[in-house]
Amino acid sequence: MHSQDIRNFSIIAHIDHGKTTLTDQLLRKTNTITERNMTERVMDSNPIEKERGITIKLAPVRMLYQDHELNLIDTPGHVDFGYEVSRSLAACEGALLVVDATQGIQAQTLSNYEKARALGLKILPVINKIDLPAADPDQVGLDLIEEFGIDEGDIIRVSAKTGINIEGLLQAIIEKIPTPVGKDTDPLQVLVFTSLYHQHKGVIAYVRVVSGTLRKEKLHSMGTGSEFVPIELGTFAPEMTPVGELHAGEVGYIASGLKDVRLLRVGDTVTTPNSGAVQLPGYKEPQPMVYMEFYPIDGDDFSLLVDAMGKLALHDAALQYQSTHSHALGNGLRVGFLGILHAAIVQERLEREFDISLIATSPSVLYKISLITGKEIEIHTPTEYPDPAQIKEIREPVVLATIFTPKDYLGAVMRLCEAHRATLDGMNDHGKRVKVSYLLPLSELIVNFHDELKSVSSGFASLEYEVFDYQPVDAVKLDVLVHFEKVEALSQIVVREAAEGIGRRLV
Repeated sequence: MHSQDIRNFSIIAHIDHGKTTLTDQLLRKTNTITERNMTERVMDSNPIEKERGITIKLAPVRMLYQDHELNLIDTPGHVDFGYEVSRSLAACEGALLVVDATQGIQAQTLSNYEKARALGLKILPVINKIDLPAADPDQVGLDLIEEFGIDEGDIIRVSAKTGINIEGLLQAIIEKIPTPVGKDTDPLQVLVFTSLYHQHKGVIAYVRVVSGTLRKEKLHSMGTGSEFVPIELGTFAPEMTPVGELHAGEVGYIASGLKDVRLLRVGDTVTTPNSGAVQLPGYKEPQPMVYMEFYPIDGDDFSLLVDAMGKLALHDAALQYQSTHSHALGNGLRVGFLGILHAAIVQERLEREFDISLIATSPSVLYKISLITGKEIEIHTPTEYPDPAQIKEIREPVVLATIFTPKDYLGAVMRLCEAHRATLDGMNDHGKRVKVSYLLPLSELIVNFHDELKSVSSGFASLEYEVFDYQPVDAVKLDVLVHFEKVEALSQIVVREAAEGIGRRLV
């Protein structure tokens, strides 16, 4: 199809604002999926996604409507997968910013808007759930205009659940989202916005052809240096449908035949050897932020744990692990995750899909330690903590946390943040709600901060964060002794002034 008839867009929203329901409704209205084959959350393939009501792994789909090709790239819905969101947005020219008519702008709404704006996308604001009795679309519209400077005429009101004004939304996508600018005759540039492993086809890269024409010829990964000849090219309808070639502006997949998902990472640029094409901006290696150790309850299951983790790592390039040993718990794995939700999902999959009962240690973060010798080291777990006499300075990761809360709960939210060593960075009024920004140690965030925030705000506060920097901290290693013997797997790195209190609670 000619690029003038292609529209590539994503849907971005805060959790529970109706992004997945809207996706299902678009598939229904464009007859991409028949009513017979329609199921709730049709784009979520993982059972955990359906149960938790969140999107973990993005999924694209091609829809045909009024002689136009509409490529929707669904995005993960949690902050742990923010990098995948940014690469998904980079594959688009527009984004639907969905806001719940009963809840208004939330923390993740603001974060996703900033990501889309930074990439120069055309943003179409969509007020969803207008059919609900508690809906206040007029006030939400005013908030969007004041917060983002959006034109009132661009705001589209819909109900994804009942189908109200979905045709109007589709028409706005065609009329307002720009067409792709790449040409078939340009050097080949293909953006990988996610990848997964298929038992028979090897690594399958989900791609957007930025420029050039993608064919079954020798291809080169500019990020990892790997080379391969595709065994299959195709599009999503929403099932994988093979095609002969993909043209500039189109979204599809490459079945590479490669056996390691790390050879085609998210954000990578694929081209032909010696094409002269430049690498697309934004590529970076996945960086684990949270570390845990997994030990099988039955020591004989360690080989099963290693095998299971290897299979999960085939599908998840961000998953990093290595063997470890505890005198009390036996052999285990030290695993790095993108965040605490990522860790919870991996643990649940290991226990559910591979039937392995696990003991998981407390989550920890990456600390940077300067030694008196002038050397700087990084430690991922308490086991690696050096001799305190050799330590000159310890630095911990800090996140910039943005919290939206009703004014009635502001005092409780601020007290919670201060109790978790947070430093106030800014505060803005938003009608009945307040946006507060804090510099918060990641080690405080990953334990129970989100649950406590929901508790003190009666569930009304929302949280979004991004890693900001490292800052000095007076931290010590807290050892746990069982029958006077140290159990390294139960050790923690804690702030010195809190060490005694934490130790007493463990007794």
